[in-house]
Amino acid sequence: MKRTLLISIICLLNGITINAQQIKGIIGDANWMGNWTNFRPTAAEYPETTNILTGIIDSDLTLYKKNTYRLIGVVYITNNAVLTIEPGTVIRGDVETCGTLVISKGSKIMAEGEQTDPIVFTSNREISARKPGDWGGIIIMGEAPINRIGGVGFLEFNLDPMVNHYGGQNQDSNSGILKYVRIEFSGRKLNALKELNGLSLAGVGRKTKFNFIQISYSNDDSYECYGGDVNFDNIISFRATDDDFDFTQGAQCNISNSLAIRYPYSSDISGSRCIEIDSFDKIENTDISKKLTKITATNITLANLEENNQGLVREAIYIKDKSYFSLNNSVVSGFKSCILLEGKIANLSANLSKINLQTVLINNCDGGIQSEIPAYDAEIKNWYSNKSFSIEYSKTSHLALFKESNPKKTFDFRTKAEPILVSDN
Repeated sequence: MKRTLLISIICLLNGITINAQQIKGIIGDANWMGNWTNFRPTAAEYPETTNILTGIIDSDLTLYKKNTYRLIGVVYITNNAVLTIEPGTVIRGDVETCGTLVISKGSKIMAEGEQTDPIVFTSNREISARKPGDWGGIIIMGEAPINRIGGVGFLEFNLDPMVNHYGGQNQDSNSGILKYVRIEFSGRKLNALKELNGLSLAGVGRKTKFNFIQISYSNDDSYECYGGDVNFDNIISFRATDDDFDFTQGAQCNISNSLAIRYPYSSDISGSRCIEIDSFDKIENTDISKKLTKITATNITLANLEENNQGLVREAIYIKDKSYFSLNNSVVSGFKSCILLEGKIANLSANLSKINLQTVLINNCDGGIQSEIPAYDAEIKNWYSNKSFSIEYSKTSHLALFKESNPKKTFDFRTKAEPILVSDN
């Protein structure tokens, strides 16, 4: 009896030890990027367009896989209408008219593809002629809270003022679903200071679903959230010109099991990162009674595709003042530094406590967590050297760290099971 009890206790303790070992970076028993992704969309064969989408759509509409659609100009879904898209449908953004899809406040998009039959939004150009900024992108405006005086905002994208408004009091509002969806070559430049994004979410509520989305070759940000309350699961940003994820206006967001792959030669000289976080677009628009931006990222991988220290390699994450950020069980590999803090964030415990890192591997980065003001770096380093944060540093190649990092093959950025040689920062 005693022998049986002892064995049971040992097994239980071993189980606790195993469960306590958190996997860093993206997770999955299998490579969840198989079948539905495409990391070489310039060479993808897409059918010629058969149907046109243009103007204002104010009643329910279904797009069918048997057709291929061309977005001409800005296409608005209004009047609480629902746009439903069948798995396998291809929608091509018109280059000449900057095809753009806008889901207005109160309307929905139901774009639920399948792993073997994803929905694709892409350029109308032919093979090898496609490039970032060929068309606009997708804009969804919802009823969730935003941090702006008056609680309502508008996007500076030259949209129809009758439908260009977002924000409200319903954090649980539902603007639909995007699942197994690819968005390619979006981000048309509107003027010298403004480009569209791959996916712009303005005041979108948390009952909207975002799962298994790949945005590639966006000429600006891949994903940008203007306020709202959203959850991202199993999403990918690949070779964005500007930021992979950009959050502002009090956005509340959980990102899990997701990946950003930067290519330094595609970066914007103004400063491109995997993640950029601030709580307001302009200080004069801020409502101090509303929530500040709060981002929680768990099991994410941020990787710079090139390891030769050339191109515009910057920090992976840039955090501005009055913002909250948590990074858990994640990998950051190949950047100038892991996190850069805006100079306005003084190295005081009250401010650093808003930025929490737990079980993070910082690989092949020149620095860990730094400030725009170098005089703060010593105290910041001392703060995050506490073992409770479980931050590890290593100098490991992508070949040794990840299961497959060759862009000519199907990426698999899960980390290998082999132990990583950890070094001091």
